[in-house]
Amino acid sequence: MTTDDAKAVTVSPWAIAALSFAAFASSASMRVTDALLPRLGAEFGIGLGTAAQVVTAFAVAYGVVQVPYGLIGDRIGKYRLVAWACIASAMSATSCALAGSLGMLVAARFAAGATAAAIIPLSMAWIGDSVPYERRQPVLARFLIGQILGLAAGPFVGGAAADYGDWRVPFVALAVWFSIAGVVLLRVRRSVTDRTIAARTSDGGVARGLLAGFGDVLRRHWARVVVITVFLEGVALFGPFAFLASHLHRVYALPLSAAGGILMLFGAGGLFFAWQSPYLVRRLREPGLAAGGGSVLCIALLILAFGSAWPLAAAGAFLAGVGFYMLHNTLQTNATQMAPERRGAAVAVFACCFFLGQSVGVGLAGIAVEHVATTWIIATGAFATLVIGLTFSRLVATHRAHG
Repeated sequence: MTTDDAKAVTVSPWAIAALSFAAFASSASMRVTDALLPRLGAEFGIGLGTAAQVVTAFAVAYGVVQVPYGLIGDRIGKYRLVAWACIASAMSATSCALAGSLGMLVAARFAAGATAAAIIPLSMAWIGDSVPYERRQPVLARFLIGQILGLAAGPFVGGAAADYGDWRVPFVALAVWFSIAGVVLLRVRRSVTDRTIAARTSDGGVARGLLAGFGDVLRRHWARVVVITVFLEGVALFGPFAFLASHLHRVYALPLSAAGGILMLFGAGGLFFAWQSPYLVRRLREPGLAAGGGSVLCIALLILAFGSAWPLAAAGAFLAGVGFYMLHNTLQTNATQMAPERRGAAVAVFACCFFLGQSVGVGLAGIAVEHVATTWIIATGAFATLVIGLTFSRLVATHRAHG
C-alpha cells in the first residue's frame, strides 16, 4: 500500500451515492443522441454520418478538457469541482434544448461535453484518494452504477423522444437532473474531505503545474500502457456503439424507442458486473477480467452485428455491458494508481485518452457508414476489442509479477 493509501479516510456511502447520482446525468448526456441520429437526420435534412457530428463534438470536448480539469481538481478540490461542473452542465444541456440548427446543436453539444467532462473522472480520482487500493475496485464498481444506468437511460430516452416526442425534451430533463445533482453535491461536500487541496505546490504557476503534472504521468511506462489501451478501447467499441441504435432500427426493423430499450440492457449487464464484482475480482483477478471482458465483448458485438431477431439483440446488448465493464473497470482501477501523488492528473489523462479514442472511433465509423453497412463496422469493433482485452491481460499480468 502506498503512503497515500495508508492515509485514506472513511468514505460516507452518501458521498459515493451523490457522485453516482451526478455520474448518471453525465453518462446519459453522453449517449442520449445515439438513438436520436435518424430523427436529427430527418429534422435537418442530413445523412446519418453528418448527424453523428453531435456525438463526435461531445466526445472531443469531453476528452480535450480532461487534463486541466484533473490538475485544477488536485489544487482546489475534486468534490467541489464536480459539484460546480454539474451546475455548468445544466446550462449547457439547456443550450442543447434551445438549438435552432445543426450547427448550433453541434456547438451546444461541444459545450455539454466540456462541462460534463469533470464529473466521472474527478469522482473516480476522489475515490482513489479516499479508498485504499485493495478495496477500491468494488467501491468504484458501486459508484459506476450511476454511470451504468445513465448509459442505459440515454439511448432509451433519446429513442422514445425520436419516436413519440420532441428531440429537445431529453435535454430539458438532463438540465433538471444536473441542477439537482449540483445542489446535492454542494450540500454533501460540507461533510467530505478533499485531501489533495493541501497538496498545492509552488511549482511556478498554474500553467507550469499543468504541464508538469501531465508530463509526470506520461513519463511512467505503466501509465503509457494504460492510456494507450483505453484510447484503443474507445476507438474499437464506441465508434460502432454510436450506430447500434440505428443498426437495430434498420436491420432489425425496430422502432427507435425499442432499439433504445434494447440498449438499456447494456446497462443491465454493467449492473450485473457491479453486483458480482467482489466475487469476480477475487476469482479472476485483473488479467482474467481483462481477457474475459474482451472475449465477452467480441461475442456480444458479433451477435448484435449478425443477429436478426430482437431476443438475440437483447442478449448481445446485455453481454456487451458485462464484457465492457469487466475490461473497463480493470483499466479504471489501474488508472487510479498510475500516479498516486497526482491522481487527479492521472485519471484526467486516462479519461482524455478514452474520450479522444471515442471521438476518433465515431469519426471513422461516421465516414465508413456512408459506404459500408453497419454490420461490418460493428464486427470490426468486435475483433478489435478481443485483441485489446487479451493484450492488456498479458501486460497487466507481467506488470503485477514485476511490480
